[in-house]
Amino acid sequence: MSSLHHRHLAVSPDWLALYYRNPLEITHGEGRHVWDADGSRYLDFFGGILTTMTAHALPEVTKAVSEQAGRIIHSSTLYLNRPMIELAERIASLSGIPDARVFFTTSGTEANDTALLLATTYRRSNQILAMRNSYHGRSFSAVSITGNNAWSPTSLSPLQTLYVHGGVRTRGPYAHLSDAEFTAACVADLEDLLGHTRTPAALIAEPIQGVGGFTSPPDGLYAAFREVLDRHGILWISDEVQTGWGRSGEHFWGWQAHGENGPPDILTFAKGIGNGMSIGGVVARAEVMNCLDANSISTFGGSPVTMAAGLANLSYLLEHDLQGNARRVGGLLIERLRAVGAASERVREVRGRGLMIGIELVKPGTDEADPEAAAAVLEAAREGGLLIGKGGGHNTSVLRIAPPLSLAIPEAEEGAEILAEALHSVG
Repeated sequence: MSSLHHRHLAVSPDWLALYYRNPLEITHGEGRHVWDADGSRYLDFFGGILTTMTAHALPEVTKAVSEQAGRIIHSSTLYLNRPMIELAERIASLSGIPDARVFFTTSGTEANDTALLLATTYRRSNQILAMRNSYHGRSFSAVSITGNNAWSPTSLSPLQTLYVHGGVRTRGPYAHLSDAEFTAACVADLEDLLGHTRTPAALIAEPIQGVGGFTSPPDGLYAAFREVLDRHGILWISDEVQTGWGRSGEHFWGWQAHGENGPPDILTFAKGIGNGMSIGGVVARAEVMNCLDANSISTFGGSPVTMAAGLANLSYLLEHDLQGNARRVGGLLIERLRAVGAASERVREVRGRGLMIGIELVKPGTDEADPEAAAAVLEAAREGGLLIGKGGGHNTSVLRIAPPLSLAIPEAEEGAEILAEALHSVG
């Protein structure tokens, strides 16, 4: 055990997870690569949990951070803040939500907390609909709407949460149905659920479930849900913390795969927009955002430094069409990984969109999740010079792949080759 690992264990909670038998200290990065304290270089296919969205040490972002820090680092929302207003204007325009208002937080957890506060206040109901296998953060309210037992440490809750089918296409009672039949069955289940409860405030859903293993429903499911929700006056919160900013390749926001009935009432975001800086936020139409009748501020949400980083990062993303790159390079990568998976009895499914890909592992000859194999592949990939993540609602048996959106084709091919060798090494 390294001395730093020993010191970590001495001062950190037991439940604070670390990857790898010998945990990694990352000291610096550039582009799509990072280096550890021993000088080893790794191709980064996880981006600090989908947070390094464009590239490590992106000059445009580091310059914006340095220049803003040289002027003023902090002021709070009690004062006018030019970078915050400029970033809010751009996000409001991109969100698709009419008459949008934007509130910045420091994380996705806090963004979802704020969305729940808005929805329950606006609707005067503490009932929330959430998806099975979902994850929305680690706060008291966020874990209470998380439909993944591995990430929900308490059953106590300020909310009454009801869980809906639909977030996982290839498991569960409707897995055998066609896409159209699957959607119809999930809508019928939602209708039935609403017939047995008081009217909830909102449905919160990740268009692609991140921690749940990059699972997703057929396109249009949430549009079909929206027809039901609108009849009951129930709000739709789209949790875009992991799916936003073009990572899926096909759309800028995950909700757009389900947008036949318009944008969500509330959209939450975080992670990639700051490229490593702590930015989260909520977008909602003015009527919903303005429903609070008490004073509120944010001490650190909208920090001038993080807003400067977000502006520079968003500009780079749009000017270099990284959404298009995610679609092109991600499409190549997922096809390559499907070919790799076809040669392994342990791979149940390779799924995803753009640069958001999951490889679900099972025990050979069964449909039973194999978290031990996932942990072994994670270790083997590191030995080969590749960093990936893991998750999934079935005992963390899904390898999670989410590189920076500037990933080049040779890097995608290199990563696929390392993954193929890692899978082969565990049998």
